[in-house]
Amino acid sequence: MGPTTRARFVHNRRRRGPYAAPDDDDEEEDQQEASSSSSSSDEGEEDAEEEGSGEVDDDDGEAAEPSGKEEEVSPVAAAARSGRKASITISLKKVCKVCKSTGHEAGFKGAVYIDCPRKPCFLCKMPGSDTLHCHTTLTCPHRVAMEHGVIPASRRNTNTSLDYVFQSQVKGKIPMVKPQFLIPNQLECGNIKFHQRRVTCLEFHPTKNNVLLSGDKKGLLGVWDYVKLHEKITYDSVHSCILNSMKFDTTNDGLLYTASSDGTISSTDLDTGIGSSLLNLNPNGWNGPSTWRMIYGMDFNSDKGLLLVADSFGFLHLLDRRLKARIGDPILIHKKGSKVTSLHCNPAQPEVLLSSGNDHYARIWDTRKLEPNSAFASLAHGRVVNSGYFSPQSGNKILTTCQDNRIRVWDYIFGNLESPSREIVHSHDFNRHLTPFKAEWDPKDHTETVAVIGRYISENYNGIALHPIDFIDTSTGKLLAEVMDPDITTISPVNKLHPRDDILASGSSRSIFIWKPKTESDATEERNREKAKEFVYGSGSRKKSNGKHENSSDDDSDGSCDGKKKKKAKKTRFTHTIKGKGKSKV
Repeated sequence: MGPTTRARFVHNRRRRGPYAAPDDDDEEEDQQEASSSSSSSDEGEEDAEEEGSGEVDDDDGEAAEPSGKEEEVSPVAAAARSGRKASITISLKKVCKVCKSTGHEAGFKGAVYIDCPRKPCFLCKMPGSDTLHCHTTLTCPHRVAMEHGVIPASRRNTNTSLDYVFQSQVKGKIPMVKPQFLIPNQLECGNIKFHQRRVTCLEFHPTKNNVLLSGDKKGLLGVWDYVKLHEKITYDSVHSCILNSMKFDTTNDGLLYTASSDGTISSTDLDTGIGSSLLNLNPNGWNGPSTWRMIYGMDFNSDKGLLLVADSFGFLHLLDRRLKARIGDPILIHKKGSKVTSLHCNPAQPEVLLSSGNDHYARIWDTRKLEPNSAFASLAHGRVVNSGYFSPQSGNKILTTCQDNRIRVWDYIFGNLESPSREIVHSHDFNRHLTPFKAEWDPKDHTETVAVIGRYISENYNGIALHPIDFIDTSTGKLLAEVMDPDITTISPVNKLHPRDDILASGSSRSIFIWKPKTESDATEERNREKAKEFVYGSGSRKKSNGKHENSSDDDSDGSCDGKKKKKAKKTRFTHTIKGKGKSKV
């Protein structure tokens, strides 16, 4: 990124994809995955398609018997036999790179993607576009209006005496005007290439308002004071591979629990940098993918002092934070062998647990009576469930994100859970090498209706292909705002709203950004032009003499982790700062 802070990337022409601009994380590797085909598949559901058709020789290796006719030899084979170079033939026919047929083209034309007419709509997944002449992604009604086909939230009437008293005596004295929701749509500052690999999770400090914690694909933990910009610390020895989740101890805001794909749970003292292992599911090291356990879902039950973690084989583990030991045996909560993607304890009733998994289900449990097949409810989904969260204050609602481009909302957890109250079509179906998209509630919204999530399909904004961050009203499916900046052309799958301030933190590739609401001084175009966005270049921008990033690796296997950790994490400070000027068009 140069002095003008304009993000640059190189298109990979060898593998063109339908909807995503290349993500500059991991240069060759993650650019290709962000441009993957529209038929992207879930983990565990990936289909390998072999291109081309060639004749297969017999098993014994003997040549086929000659026929009466003379064998036809291709020009390439004839040239190889004669020892001369074969001529190259270039076809000018239009070939679709999605369905491989001729007569039409599909792909990007500038910043606009032209859909294949033979494939179903990538956004709403409606089949039969070839025979029934259904719409394509560009003309999908959900893309024009997200609330298309979404039934608004209905008013729940329980008809109890308590509700009658509330309606007649209390509700009349409460103002029904909903306070104005401030959208953090102004890019304030950023830490460019703070991480050496893509950002995988973000978390705000519970007591220090200006401190943001982030984890990346290599297991590095970063702590950044975004007000001071240059105040940042990295702990590169906490985990050996992907840092998937982190939670603060509610009784000690200096203690952080982290979960990783190396199969370990660690507690790190942020003041001293000393870490200790609470759980290691791979004590014997790497013995192949069939035995390697990874940890994605984790949450903290403050009432019981329990840490709940779930592995990639469908089992739930309970840890006592005081004893630093496991309690009981692992409990199977999802299909055996399937990955549990997320865990969330109900904020009002911490004993109620919500889990999401690769088996296409989100399930509700009572942690006091945990047994296999004892879930209160199993919420069916079409594909892999990336995440599931209770509403942040009352805990009465459920918000899930599924790989079928659907955000599902249940308005009442004690009501009918056989089908969701609402399904909102949104673009977040992605291929490999991107951090999964997860719709999260705004913790400050007392109405529990606002959610934030990044968008996968790029949109054309003044000739630039950008991937906005969407704010959605979950009660109606309406798009409240789309946040973007011309300096950020990569995808932002990781987003976190501040629990107290009107601030949004987003993780895009190896960089993290801070967004704030536009003020009155930024109302005019001239003042926007005068406002400077401040950027800091972090550890990921430092390179060795051989051109590779320090501690970087091209190995993308989730299971190929070292598993060895140091007790005392290494601290690295970088204080190089750069300021750049730019204009925000949001």
